[in-house]
Amino acid sequence: MEFEIWMVLGIPLFFALGWLAARVDIRQVVSESRTLPRGYFKGLNFLLNEQPDKAIDAFIEIVQFDPETADLHFALGNLFRRRGEVERAIRVHQNLLARPDLPPAQHAKGRYELGMDYLKAGLLDRAEECFNQLRDTAYDGQARRALLEIFQREKEWKRAIESARALQESGAGTRQKEIAQFYCEMAQDALVHMHPDDALALLDEALQVDRSNVRATILTGDAQLAKGEVEAALVSWRRVEQQSVPHVALVAQRLMDGYRKVGRPAEGLSLLKSYLAEAPSIDLLEVVFKAVSEAEGVEAAKQVVLEELRRSPTLLGLDKLLEARLMDAPAAVMSELSMVKNLVHGYTQKLARYQCSHCGFKARQFYWHCPGCSQWETYPPRRTEELNVMN
Repeated sequence: MEFEIWMVLGIPLFFALGWLAARVDIRQVVSESRTLPRGYFKGLNFLLNEQPDKAIDAFIEIVQFDPETADLHFALGNLFRRRGEVERAIRVHQNLLARPDLPPAQHAKGRYELGMDYLKAGLLDRAEECFNQLRDTAYDGQARRALLEIFQREKEWKRAIESARALQESGAGTRQKEIAQFYCEMAQDALVHMHPDDALALLDEALQVDRSNVRATILTGDAQLAKGEVEAALVSWRRVEQQSVPHVALVAQRLMDGYRKVGRPAEGLSLLKSYLAEAPSIDLLEVVFKAVSEAEGVEAAKQVVLEELRRSPTLLGLDKLLEARLMDAPAAVMSELSMVKNLVHGYTQKLARYQCSHCGFKARQFYWHCPGCSQWETYPPRRTEELNVMN
């Protein structure tokens, strides 16, 4: 009975304590709101009325008298940058940095945010200048990553390699994949300008950094072919199978052309058939289909497509089968078959694309560097429909 009396007496007591705590909190909020500058509420009012320019002016006026409101400017500048209003973001951060008594930590943050504004606006020279001024600050690592992005955009691959290696040495994670790709970019440029020896030297560097880099192996074969060393090129392209079986589809046409040049087309076709049996691929099927059609005739080519369609039923495979049927179809069914082929082909154009595994960006051609998210080696060497069937 004594326990129940204490419970009854405790309820009003707890209620009274809660009421007092609420009163204290309300008074504290009111007290803090009175200490805020009038310009703060003025700026908020402009924002609510969709007058961002006037809001910026109001907030800038605040920071001239109260440096503690710098965080407000950082938030506002980031908001504008995310909305794509980069000029306004730049204005906010420039005015913040113009304050002579801004604390060093906030000055470094403002410099970094201004650099990000310039980067978003495509003003790469100004962005680079901002990030270079952040060496040995709390934003050193972030600035180095931003500089690496700038060097990639400007295709300054040597500086990108230096920057990536510096990041790697600082403990920011491995950058071997990116460094190897930068060497490949320089090698690709050397091949375009007909300097295969320079390309081979760069590709050797790439493979030393990343032995599994398929692109470097493919380009090595291209450089050897440019020098007239067809047999060596075939050896390099065949090495792709050891690195990644699905990627053999990217070198299938190179291999077939190479074996034709050395007078051994049957050997090349046999090799590609073995690849197709091991790693089904629409792109690989396309090369095998054409080679079989030329070497063994239309009927044999149709059989190859039919067998592949039975093993891996896709609309892309059906499109290829209809193409094979049209090659020797009777005149009586040619029109109907052609109509069906056109309908299927029109739909498969949406499926015959490569898709980035990081951001989902789709493209008709294969990319080593995604145009959507700027990530390296995120495109599987298979078309989207094939990936969906596999999953």
